Amino acid sequence: MKNIDYIIVGDGYAGLFFAHQLIKNNKSFAIYSEGRKSASQVSAGIINPVILKKFTTFWKAQEQIDFLKDTLNEIESYTGKNYIISSPIHRIFHDDNEQNLWLKKSGNEELSDFLDQKFDHLEVVKNDFKTGKVNQSARLEVSGFFMGLFDFLEKKELLIKEKFDYSKLDPSTGSYKDIKFKNIIFCEGMGVKENPFFSDIAVVPNKGHHIKVKLSEEIPQDITIKKKHFLFPTDNGLHFYGGTYDREQLHHHIDESAVTQLVNGLSEIYPYDFEVKEVNFGFRPTVKDRRPIIGRHESFKNLYVFNGLGARGILNGCYFSRSLYQFIEENIPLHEEVSFDRFK
Repeated sequence: MKNIDYIIVGDGYAGLFFAHQLIKNNKSFAIYSEGRKSASQVSAGIINPVILKKFTTFWKAQEQIDFLKDTLNEIESYTGKNYIISSPIHRIFHDDNEQNLWLKKSGNEELSDFLDQKFDHLEVVKNDFKTGKVNQSARLEVSGFFMGLFDFLEKKELLIKEKFDYSKLDPSTGSYKDIKFKNIIFCEGMGVKENPFFSDIAVVPNKGHHIKVKLSEEIPQDITIKKKHFLFPTDNGLHFYGGTYDREQLHHHIDESAVTQLVNGLSEIYPYDFEVKEVNFGFRPTVKDRRPIIGRHESFKNLYVFNGLGARGILNGCYFSRSLYQFIEENIPLHEEVSFDRFK
């Protein structure tokens, strides 16, 4: 029987950022990966401190941005690469009223570090009312991040490539198959609905599509363009455009209506020919109050859940991985806003 400190179930942002906390603190663990691409792995990787529909920010935005930068520097120490891409968001304004609202809000203390007061005009794309730059925004190199961490975990023999079998778990003895563990963390996204210990947590699937396109005319390569959706270059000569939000059409295949929505949205800002080369979708685990769900099982004190990261999976997964670790190892209470207990 092998003895370890932790089992992690799930290989998205929640699972990998929590694994980093364990690496950083010299804890022994194994992470179970089904091998299917999670919503995290097909995400845009946008790092954004501003809600761009309303020009507002969100809870602990600056703290989360700062903590992510520090964490990616730490991850670089063992993967050899920092996966952050300096590609600030340029939000295309719809009209003069949006320009004025942006300027007004940029004077607010909580937004002054994020909303640049200098407007820019971009070449090639339609932006008659110019664009506003979101300072401190960036992107994560999503494919590189997952490949780099999976490679590291596999070399260290920490990655178990198989579906977790709940029937083989005995929480009362802290055992799973031939492993004895102290704690187990379920980071399964929408897969949690199959988990008999946490299937009733209040996460709702939100289906998101994106397309990858071949553009006929080049656009600026060092920025991320946003109007209805995000547009930016990928590493294979294509451009990412997306993603959609859908809580109704939850079947496991491509929705042509979502593809049409994306094609029409891109056509509004890009007046040249383009060709759709690829369509992807995933199911974000969202929560009504837009906060993660983190906590301990009522009956089995060695079982934990880390879920509900929503559309801000990178920032939420990174920042709250430390909160969960400190809750378990140092008995530091979780924020009420993210605690599993808030739904009791």
